[in-house]
Amino acid sequence: MRTLTLLSRHAPLASTDEQRRRLAAVAIAREFPDALAAADHWPLTPAAIATLQINVGRLCNQTCRHCHVDAGPDRREVMSRETMTWCLRALDANPSLAIVDVTGGAPELNPDFRWLVDEVVARGRHVMDRCNLTILTTPGQRDLPEFFAARRVEVVASLPHYRALNTDAQRGEGVYEKSIEALKRLNAVGYGDGRSGLRLVLVTNPVGAFLPPAQRSLEAEWKRELMRLHGVTFDALFCLTNMPISRYLEWLLDAGQLDAYLQRLVAAFNPDTAPGVMCRSLVSVGWDGRLYDCDFNQMLDLEIEGPAPRHIRDFDLASLTARAVRVGRHCFGCTAGAGSSCGGSIK
Repeated sequence: MRTLTLLSRHAPLASTDEQRRRLAAVAIAREFPDALAAADHWPLTPAAIATLQINVGRLCNQTCRHCHVDAGPDRREVMSRETMTWCLRALDANPSLAIVDVTGGAPELNPDFRWLVDEVVARGRHVMDRCNLTILTTPGQRDLPEFFAARRVEVVASLPHYRALNTDAQRGEGVYEKSIEALKRLNAVGYGDGRSGLRLVLVTNPVGAFLPPAQRSLEAEWKRELMRLHGVTFDALFCLTNMPISRYLEWLLDAGQLDAYLQRLVAAFNPDTAPGVMCRSLVSVGWDGRLYDCDFNQMLDLEIEGPAPRHIRDFDLASLTARAVRVGRHCFGCTAGAGSSCGGSIK
């Protein structure tokens, strides 16, 4: 498994232009706008925007095989407190933004992460932290379970599998053991017990080039096995489809699976998932303050188009709600099978 990011290796796919070129070169049956139009969902427009998703940087303590962010210890892009302040001003001006979804990288490594969480909580908003679990076992971060619990932060924690082999294959040797330790520490302060209201969600995505299994049946299996193996409890499981971008795109190319995987996503297009895709209910803020329709568009440098504002300092909810969502071939990943979003399966 590679231990450096695409950027640090000067890999061709460090260029988002190259990623888009590779995707465009695959022969597919139809383009995403055509699939939406056939289902009477084109153009794709937002519904009520309730979530401000803030990517506070690409710095991470892990370098995962399938990371769509190309995050790692060697990335230095982190959101400044000034940009965070613009995010807070957007919240102040728009009470309907009820949820703040904080992501990264490992968002907790941003030096102003805790300040941001406190400021958002003080405004009465619900905070979700996209956590890789192992960060909770690192020096200086071991008190995070208590920090989260005191502020009733929802922890959305990624874990490839409930067994060590699959998890370590995707994330590196020893990651599974540290992840279980972190889950036990979250459980110890009340997360995932079904009574405290401290919500703990696990997120899984397939290790290979296939769609995730049915979320409901998989959740029951994970709850049973994590309890049996480790005495760990959690509230819900989100199943995500791997997006053919960044380091997962590199893996697909190395494995000779890109054409087959993208064609599989296209063939599995489910029109019933289109109304529930995440780009209809959130706005994504990049570490530098630029605005995107979703986290995946952010990683492909596909900024919001049209008259809507392009930067968080110019945030205007009315014009953002009136925009048309920018789409590409990668969007088939969100509408394949049961669908995939930041909240797991759509159908």
